[in-house]
Amino acid sequence: MDTARIAALLEPFLEPFLEPSLAPDQLDQISTYIDLLLRWNARINLTAIRHPEEIVTRHFGESFFLARHLFPKRVADLSSSRHPERKSKDPYPSIAPRVLDIGSGAGFPALPLKLWAPHIHLTLIESNHKKATFLREVARGLTLTNINVITDRAEVLAARPDFPRTEVVTLRAVEHFAAIIPQAVTLLAPRATLALLIGAAQIPYLMTLTALKWHPPILVPQSHTRMLSIGVRE
Repeated sequence: MDTARIAALLEPFLEPFLEPSLAPDQLDQISTYIDLLLRWNARINLTAIRHPEEIVTRHFGESFFLARHLFPKRVADLSSSRHPERKSKDPYPSIAPRVLDIGSGAGFPALPLKLWAPHIHLTLIESNHKKATFLREVARGLTLTNINVITDRAEVLAARPDFPRTEVVTLRAVEHFAAIIPQAVTLLAPRATLALLIGAAQIPYLMTLTALKWHPPILVPQSHTRMLSIGVRE
């Protein structure tokens, strides 16, 4: 897919940035990712969305919208040499924060998050073996490093006391939402962040989770019901 068109489609999800926030090589990676997704989707059911432009807005757009809220420092880094007055606080001062994505499926939001913030250590949990194989193929095809794909269920890993707790857990459009959220909270380290891309109807349930302090939910661009909700473990 043409990278200029990809950049234009993603622009609403990356506002209000004043600088180009995706480099040419990142746009090339997105184009390669789309090609892989369409090719694999003909064999296994990765996404019901088939049109490349809708894949960009629905999958990549949502994912980068989450990414820029989790790691806003990247934008400051891009423009600091020319605009030193532009500063953005990085909420994760670790050199390489650990990010865990639950039910990764076709790789959203996890792999776009890795494109946005290459310094993170990313773990993807996907219980379906064919989807897990696809995720590994995308990581190889995009030459991404510090990525681990685990073929298991989140509840199994959450029950293991030896499984590392992490600074950021992400979750998007998973089945059995009410059952998996407590598992996601269990996988959080102290003062860690849970970032969710969910429907507006699911927001009230989150308010019952007293272990987390929730930021006000944010409406995803070009949507009336899709929300980004971020909570911090106290």
